[in-house]
Amino acid sequence: MTDKNALIQPDKGQNAVPIHLVDKKGLDDFVKTLSAPQRAALEAQKFKADGYSHAILPDGDGWMVCSGVANVDSLSSWCMAKLAEVLPPGTYRRADGDPGPALFGWVSGQYQFDRYRSDPAPDGPRILLTKDVKGIEPALAEAAAVALVRDLVNTPAEDMGPAQLEHEAQLIAKAHHAEFKVTTGDALERGFPMVHGVGRAAARSHAPRMIELHWGDPKHPRIALVGKGVCFDSGGLDIKPSSGMLLMKKDMGGAAHALALARLVMQHKLKVRLHLLIPAVENAISGNAFRPGDVLRSRAGITVEIGNTDAEGRLVLGDALTRAGEETPELVIDFATLTGAARVAVGPDLPALFARRDETAAQLLAAGKANDDQCWRLPLFEGYREYLKSDVADLNNSSSNGFAGASVAGLFLDRFVPEGIDWAHFDTFAWRPAAKPGRPKGGDALGLRASWAMLKERYG
Repeated sequence: MTDKNALIQPDKGQNAVPIHLVDKKGLDDFVKTLSAPQRAALEAQKFKADGYSHAILPDGDGWMVCSGVANVDSLSSWCMAKLAEVLPPGTYRRADGDPGPALFGWVSGQYQFDRYRSDPAPDGPRILLTKDVKGIEPALAEAAAVALVRDLVNTPAEDMGPAQLEHEAQLIAKAHHAEFKVTTGDALERGFPMVHGVGRAAARSHAPRMIELHWGDPKHPRIALVGKGVCFDSGGLDIKPSSGMLLMKKDMGGAAHALALARLVMQHKLKVRLHLLIPAVENAISGNAFRPGDVLRSRAGITVEIGNTDAEGRLVLGDALTRAGEETPELVIDFATLTGAARVAVGPDLPALFARRDETAAQLLAAGKANDDQCWRLPLFEGYREYLKSDVADLNNSSSNGFAGASVAGLFLDRFVPEGIDWAHFDTFAWRPAAKPGRPKGGDALGLRASWAMLKERYG
């Protein structure tokens, strides 16, 4: 397997194939610098400097690459990612300038999930050189965080149940000397009753649990990261159709995001007191599954009528957010593959962002735009709280009218975050239905880099 840390290396003048990045406005000037054979090769390959296109040209005894980008003066994370996927293995450098943000995409574009392939195809490495030595570690760390999300989400539920998710979290906790705690069994039923209620129907090997990690100086500002860890979602007794279940191994994508972000925080020794919470369950079907019409009592004491057992993610998050609030953090961020309504509203590429404070939303939106990880804010509209009314309990976990599903789910979570706490909620897809340069089909991080950039700005 390729060592991802070797994919970006300091440029010390070693032999490398030059890559010329060209945009449409600069194409004519670039062509003027070429020899007649090079111009002929460029014309034969019909290179027009379109984004992600490239051409191979002779260069003395060797060869060089020219690649189209939107703007050579403002590179994106992805503008060289296609090259990292298609060029022959070898060592490369940008000919005129430094790759900048494209370092991340160069590594991300070489991601492969080959855990279950008996004969993985050897591919790479393709190494990119840079004179910006200080930019290497941050790019590699972010790429590794995204790869962690992808690996966890891509792994089937049989091999990524609550116990395996706990194991992954424990490895990261040990690596950074963090305090680690797992609540299961009777203690889970007493302390996190909604987590237990959702997960109690699973096999013993996939028993529910609450995973917690504490790290950092208690004197530093407290933040909490919470991730929905539904390792597989059958829908419960309100069972999903087979087409709806097909991708439900990814329903722990929120937990994967929170875990990867926590690792970034600890790797970079951000000056915070970190609390990571992952309610890990399988929403299964058996004789003791929770039912439509049941009333669950939450950790917060709020009673919840079950209008739909397939609206289970908000239940486990409710208990986790309550626990997070008990430590009085100044900021809580949660990630969840929570609603299909968010996908209808903003599609697969944009995580829906909900936030109590406008300034926090603005920071996250700006960070996402600056780091090629855009999100889109949706409203926590007070008028929709009535959609969660229950005839027999404090709340219903699902709205009967089907309107504003993502906002209503966000309002449900809001009830479990104490007033006064700065809180942001990402309703993320955690999946790429189609490949794009640097972003293969399958599990993916959406909202992770935006959140990391915001945290660095606040606490770095």
